[in-house]
Amino acid sequence: MKINALVAQDATQPLSSSHVSLRPLQKQDVKIEILYCGVCHSDLHMARNEWGVSRYPLVPGHEIVGRVAQTGAGVTRFKAGDIVGVGVMVDACRECHFCRQQEEQYCEAGFTATYNGIDKYTGESTWGGYAQAVIVDEDFVVSVPQHLPLAGVAPMLCAGVTVWSPLRHYAVKAGDRVGVVGLGGLGHMAVKLASALGAEVTLFTTSPEKGADAQRLGAKQVVVSRDAAQMAACQTTLDIIIDCVAAPHDLNPYLATLKTNGRLVLVGIPDSPHLSPDVTPMVFRRLSISGSSIGSIKETQEMLDFCGQHHITADIELIAGEEIENAYARMLKGDVRYRFVIDMQATRW
Repeated sequence: MKINALVAQDATQPLSSSHVSLRPLQKQDVKIEILYCGVCHSDLHMARNEWGVSRYPLVPGHEIVGRVAQTGAGVTRFKAGDIVGVGVMVDACRECHFCRQQEEQYCEAGFTATYNGIDKYTGESTWGGYAQAVIVDEDFVVSVPQHLPLAGVAPMLCAGVTVWSPLRHYAVKAGDRVGVVGLGGLGHMAVKLASALGAEVTLFTTSPEKGADAQRLGAKQVVVSRDAAQMAACQTTLDIIIDCVAAPHDLNPYLATLKTNGRLVLVGIPDSPHLSPDVTPMVFRRLSISGSSIGSIKETQEMLDFCGQHHITADIELIAGEEIENAYARMLKGDVRYRFVIDMQATRW
């Protein structure tokens, strides 16, 4: 079954409209007509083979919201017409320790990525959401609250659940003091979700002009991280920090803002190492540095349900598919607040 898609043919060419073939519908599969797909920075990395793992042709996109068009004979959770989402994973081994405890994102065999993964039925690459449709096993499809603006839901399938997972894993609750480093696609969702959980949020930013926006999103305090006096004023005040910055930076100033037993959680992946942290305050205040990947399917559904209750979506800029290269160029300059989303219905194939 051939569909239209935005395809990277190699690392040097811009994405262009082309055709790809979907695999035959299996009994547990859901065919989804894609309505919206968020544009993650990792899409650009993969399209340009900046991580050295891209296989071409490649169809990016793992923040998918769409409508169920068809279901396999064994599907029980979805029916035609349902509004659903697909995130970063479309399969996993389902047998390892992590899969058995519903943490597929840490699958010991490695989960199957929504795009640039290997489809177990065809042995060929999986296709992502920059396309008209996708076929996915129902176990890796989530329900989307239909009353939310669907375009704004799309980035939550990656950016949203990536910050939700550590907030829930470390049991952030009302009254906790949470720091968020960086107000980009991940950071703006961290501010929204942490504040909706009842936490008092402090945003760390290098851009003073983002202060008003951060407060609109739910931050109680904004700290310019390059201002030594502002950083000193918030030492030993925070319970946990979600660090969303994907560029190398010094972690020590942020460790200084944590209370005893505080935790710094890294969700951004830099292309070179961070500066080594000073272990002395870590030892004497029992501080921890940890990392967190994307969330599980269970966490993704939990996050969407929570956002449905609290009317939370991402702040987005809607584009048509033919604008993707311009969107990539603007992403590189940080010129987006806070996530591009492709409107598949408006895309000229």
